[in-house]
Amino acid sequence: MTITARAMDRRSFLKVTLLGSGALVVGVGMGNSAWANVVADDTWVPNLYVRINTDGTVRIVSKNPEAGQGVKTAFPMVVAECLDVDWGVVSVQQAPLDDRYGRQVVGGSYGTPDGWNDLRIAGTAARQLLINAAAREWEVPVEECSTDKGVVIHEPSRQSRGYETLLEIAASLPVPDIEELELKSRPSEFSLLGTFVPGVDNAAITSGQPLFGCDIRLDGMLYAVFEKSPNFGGKVRSANVEQIRSLPGVTHAFVVEGTEDLRGLMPGVAIVAETWWDAHSARRQLSVEWDTHHVDSSAEYARRAGALAREAGETLRADGDVGAALESATKVIEASYHYPFVSHANMEPQNCTAHYRSSGELELWAPSQNPRGGRALISETLGIPEERVHVNLTRIGGGFGRRLRHDFMVEAAWIAREVGVPVQLQWTREDDMRHDFYRPAAWHHFKAGIDANGRMIAFDHHFVTFGANGNLVSGADLSPNHYPAGLVPNFRLRQSIIETNVPTGPWRSPGHSAYCWAYQSFFDEVCLAAGRDQLEFRLDLLARSYGEPPLDLERTRGTLKLAAEKAGWGSRELGDNRGLGMAFHYDHLGFVSHVAEVVADGSSVRVEKVFSVADVGPIINLSGASNQVEGCVVDALSTAGLEITFANGAVKQGNFDDYELLRIDQAPEVECHFIQSDNSPTGLGEPPIAPATPAITNAIFAATGIRVRELPLSRSGISL
Repeated sequence: MTITARAMDRRSFLKVTLLGSGALVVGVGMGNSAWANVVADDTWVPNLYVRINTDGTVRIVSKNPEAGQGVKTAFPMVVAECLDVDWGVVSVQQAPLDDRYGRQVVGGSYGTPDGWNDLRIAGTAARQLLINAAAREWEVPVEECSTDKGVVIHEPSRQSRGYETLLEIAASLPVPDIEELELKSRPSEFSLLGTFVPGVDNAAITSGQPLFGCDIRLDGMLYAVFEKSPNFGGKVRSANVEQIRSLPGVTHAFVVEGTEDLRGLMPGVAIVAETWWDAHSARRQLSVEWDTHHVDSSAEYARRAGALAREAGETLRADGDVGAALESATKVIEASYHYPFVSHANMEPQNCTAHYRSSGELELWAPSQNPRGGRALISETLGIPEERVHVNLTRIGGGFGRRLRHDFMVEAAWIAREVGVPVQLQWTREDDMRHDFYRPAAWHHFKAGIDANGRMIAFDHHFVTFGANGNLVSGADLSPNHYPAGLVPNFRLRQSIIETNVPTGPWRSPGHSAYCWAYQSFFDEVCLAAGRDQLEFRLDLLARSYGEPPLDLERTRGTLKLAAEKAGWGSRELGDNRGLGMAFHYDHLGFVSHVAEVVADGSSVRVEKVFSVADVGPIINLSGASNQVEGCVVDALSTAGLEITFANGAVKQGNFDDYELLRIDQAPEVECHFIQSDNSPTGLGEPPIAPATPAITNAIFAATGIRVRELPLSRSGISL
């Protein structure tokens, strides 16, 4: 079954071009009209998405940056599905930053939702154009023609034509009316989508071919390092740059005044050399006197949080009468939860290659999640018009929100302009960890009341978080509409703010990845205090709403019930020192539930298996979808053992010796299940991470009797 595209944005348009090579190109962009155009050569570059060559091969452009989320494979799969071609004839080309592509961002799990319409329109329009061409050639009704893997078929006459034989005719025809296109939307209509397709870059990655930002090599390129203050906001008083310039291989050394914006060009000392090792070696001999004034410390944050916990805080939401409900409750449960600051810890540290030309044009090669934002910041900081800043997208060796910030791009651009030749800026691991935009810490103080039936009738929450100048810092907010608001008749959320100078930012599933752990862990405490089964308690909580529900109750219940079923919840004997824990969550338009299985030897635990169920609409690529769920679970378990701490305004951790990520032998088996539906597809890069941590810590309690109320796990005496 198909649906029409009548609801799509009227600004969308098609463009069809026959290149000098004979290839047919179909693009989709933003405008208010549709037209066909024939040019004599290959100089026109399509904005989107598909090029059909005379040899029958198809090249599909992927517009968004690839950070391991699988978009470079998934986007072309959508086009190929709607075009109806065999995946074996498809090659994929990474697009540069180009305003004609619209939104080119990796973040928020919105890549697939953003591209869903345009991708289907591009493939469907190209297919329809080829059908129209064949129908004209055969002088038969269009309605009698169909396609099968790159071939147009007229069943009544048993005629067929390969797409490659119809390109010139197709280019001469009017483009299809996009409102008349029938777009595939349901899993039952797909043949390619929903199957297991390996990533298009897999072979190149495993064979060490250059794909990433740090792989860029240009003629005459120099290498740069950039020393910044270990204390947030520190400025250079003096530095031995003259001595540094005299060291082997060093070509330049200079002070960068920078700005006071920690998101942009920070003050520091740049060293440029013929090799990165020369630059790095010279940096070891650099002596800088810093002017610092920020003295943020983890100990002071904890002291301040303790004081604020005893205050009333600002009320953000109040439903019913929480005080009266708690007074009348059969039982009242109280608990406090705390999680620390954490780093993104990308495997590929920040880097960028820049070339400032004498013409005033600046070209960059950047592993950026938001290249348009980087271009804007460079333009603002360096005073270069945006139209003269050109960004090439490289594959990203891990983003998770860190590369939504653009400090490394601005640094590279500034240094390249000073030097006048191509320069590659490469951060060290220590640079990356000590100059991150961290996920902020928080404290959650809960009080819940249950009635004689074991139902939660009151929920009181005091949230202690971080801000600057009276405003919440990035990643520190909590929506007043977040569950259990709307699921409990009496609900109150209060907030207190600790001032901080620490730079914070989006961290995979911003906010959700942290406070879901606190909520779902406390739910576990409440249901056990009520003497109820954890599954029964959660399903009951999701059975009714008070006012506007904060999430789709049925879709959430569906994931929870299936995860419990797959884990054998309540239907198998676990034995001693083994436990199951569960959690559900909704964020970034995705519904996910996990059940974790843990085996314990005293306080030493091993997460053996996680049963995961996601409802994110139709699955585009089963390989990419499974990888995202598995990666989220591993990331959650790894982060549960980590913390970033501060002393005198500086980060104490610097490398993986004191910020130990999960080892491969500690990773659990992850069994992935997906609830396919006719809902529009949503992303999977973020929704699975939030409920993974509480499912694991709830399982730890079931196996050990140790309730984890503070992260990292070591603070509760738990070791992996």
